[in-house]
Amino acid sequence: MAKGAGATTSFVERLWKSVKYEEVYLKAYDSVSAAKASLGTYLAFYNTRRSHQSLDGKTPDAIYFAGLPQERIAA
Repeated sequence: MAKGAGATTSFVERLWKSVKYEEVYLKAYDSVSAAKASLGTYLAFYNTRRSHQSLDGKTPDAIYFAGLPQERIAA
């Protein structure tokens, strides 16, 4: 395993646990296209509106965009 891969693995495991319990297990998708659309909506919510305890109540978007130079955000 590459250096730093453990942190990435735990992030991905937490993400998919949230996706499964907050989205997938609660829905009965009628088709692959319905699943893709619903998962896209959930992931947008997860990144932009769902607060995260590990991020001190902030969203992933808030953390990501706070680290970018302001001129890149406006573009």
